[in-house]
Amino acid sequence: MQVVSQNRSFGGEQTVYSHQSETCGCEMTFAVYLPPQAHNGPVPVLWYLSGLTCTHENAMTKGGFQEAAADFGVAVIFPDTSPRGTDVADDDAYDLGQGAGFYVNATRDPWRAHFRMYDYIVNELRDIALKNMPVQDCHGITGHSMGGHGALTIAIRNADMFGSLSAFAPIAHPTQSDWGRKQLSSYLGDDESSWAEHDSTLLLEEYGWKGDLLIDQGANDQFLDLLKPEALANMMAKRRQPGQIRIQQGYDHSYFFVNSFARDHVAWHAERLS
Repeated sequence: MQVVSQNRSFGGEQTVYSHQSETCGCEMTFAVYLPPQAHNGPVPVLWYLSGLTCTHENAMTKGGFQEAAADFGVAVIFPDTSPRGTDVADDDAYDLGQGAGFYVNATRDPWRAHFRMYDYIVNELRDIALKNMPVQDCHGITGHSMGGHGALTIAIRNADMFGSLSAFAPIAHPTQSDWGRKQLSSYLGDDESSWAEHDSTLLLEEYGWKGDLLIDQGANDQFLDLLKPEALANMMAKRRQPGQIRIQQGYDHSYFFVNSFARDHVAWHAERLS
């Protein structure tokens, strides 16, 4: 790993790293916030997965996680949202290609050579963190929009790896949304049966979640029709899934929304990971 930047923040260290990813076949960049408690020993980890068009930097600089992470003694890892580089396939649309990896392992050309974000998060980057940083093998995961979709689907499919799960305005039912059908068909093909393992509403129906869920959703979110929070809420009721979906009056889909409730989510994860 190469250190791209490092800054002091709330007594801890906000560091950006680059490394050559074997999984994605290109150079990848990610950010890690280590709270001051990490100087005295390993700390729990909260993974934050970002949304469409984002990199590691958006939530790192706009999400407002560092102060709460320092207060509660939790590390926060901010991965990128897709592989990048001149040799990596891309698309002119903002919601496909670089910046829009959707946290799947692509099986179709031209995407399958690099777009393996599911394996990158679950295996490669997790191993890098455990081997190179003062963190415990004790993980929570959250994310925003496309990243909320990634957090929910990754955690439900790997419940043994994650002790807590939340999301900000997740794409909750992508197999029935234009934010999902386009990308899943492009990355995985037209066989819709292969899409189900990347739909949190369908995964929740099949497997449930071992703990409780925290979902925050802005009532004034301009993308509500694409996110479909009602599908996840109905499935939670049908499944008798413990948790809450909080509809936050007046909030939209922006990082102002994420920043407003970041402390709640960090505290919620810290309690469950302690």
